[in-house]
Amino acid sequence: MTYFQFIHAVETKVKKEVEEEKTVSIHTNVKNNGVRRSGIMISEKGINISPTIYLEEYFHQFRMGYPLEQIAKDIVGLYEKIRFQNSWEDGEKVKDYEFVKDKIIYRLIGREENQELLKEIPYKSYLDLAIIYYVLLEVDEYGMASMMVRTEHMDMWKVTEEDLYYRASKNTQELLPYEFAPMRTVIEELLGLGMEEGPAEKMYILSNEMRSYGAAALIYPDCLRKIAGVVGENFFVIPSSVHETIIVAESEAPGREELGSMIEEINETQVEAEEVLSDRAYYYDRESGKLAL
Repeated sequence: MTYFQFIHAVETKVKKEVEEEKTVSIHTNVKNNGVRRSGIMISEKGINISPTIYLEEYFHQFRMGYPLEQIAKDIVGLYEKIRFQNSWEDGEKVKDYEFVKDKIIYRLIGREENQELLKEIPYKSYLDLAIIYYVLLEVDEYGMASMMVRTEHMDMWKVTEEDLYYRASKNTQELLPYEFAPMRTVIEELLGLGMEEGPAEKMYILSNEMRSYGAAALIYPDCLRKIAGVVGENFFVIPSSVHETIIVAESEAPGREELGSMIEEINETQVEAEEVLSDRAYYYDRESGKLAL
């Protein structure tokens, strides 16, 4: 069975698992870096916001012998956990800039890989990246619901890209505070283990508290200057994904060329295509206070 056939088979099975008042459909999104992903969307009458459940991991389970019927049950179970209990009642208010202005945030994506998308949305160039804008609709324990700001929104609100950047610079760090921690600490947290004490930490992870599109913390006002105070020297920024970056003290880092080769290899073999941020390392100079390629 191909992945395309699998998606349609899952749709059929899920329809049998849900109540009649729910609608099951296949929804395809164009994600970061032009990656197209298809998933199952379950919609309910009276609720105007629905999550899309992507199926790549379920397809892997199916190929390993996991029954299709059980996959459908698992998807419905996941939906019940992450579904929105109520309709998003502020849909019409999105047209009002006074309502959305305090919800506008920014994210970082690769500029070259997203040229087609960038023709349709406002953005600001930054190094080899693009700063793009979203309206943050909801945040809960399962993640964020957001709306990409497109050119038509900017026209409707009668604002400029500079207005969006001003608002996002203020809002993003308040709504999604940055999280900066030694890599050892993050690994311990993820694995639930304690690790033996080693030399003083010279590698750190920078993200936001949701760990979702946390690479944008790089452009939070004053963030890198504060990090430089902790690191105590100039440092490299490794763009490990759109969700986080790795900070490496210059004294501990390999040469720039070796760093670039390492990033390219990791992006090709270990990072999902839609989560790749850049193949290049950045360098922060404490004296100038600037990040550069």
